[in-house]
Amino acid sequence: MIVLLFGVMYFMMIRPQQKRRREAEAMQSGLGPGDEVVTIGGLYGTVTGIEDDTVLIEVAPGVQTRYARPAIARVVTRAELPSEPISEDADTVKD
Repeated sequence: MIVLLFGVMYFMMIRPQQKRRREAEAMQSGLGPGDEVVTIGGLYGTVTGIEDDTVLIEVAPGVQTRYARPAIARVVTRAELPSEPISEDADTVKD
């Protein structure tokens, strides 16, 4: 009976928490300049720089604050990656 109780506790409490922690770590390690984020305190801003364990966030034009990576709760929008430029040769049609 006790083993069954520990098994249920593992699958109902411990395992989901580990999964959420792994997802949060993956999100925090994938941060990049231009990402719009929300901190655990509810502050919205745009990532302007990243160091080993800190993130520089611009909260207003010209106002930048530094936060620890774990203080980032979620990413609102990801920065768009620049698309590859289209060659002009591909657009011209030869006669």
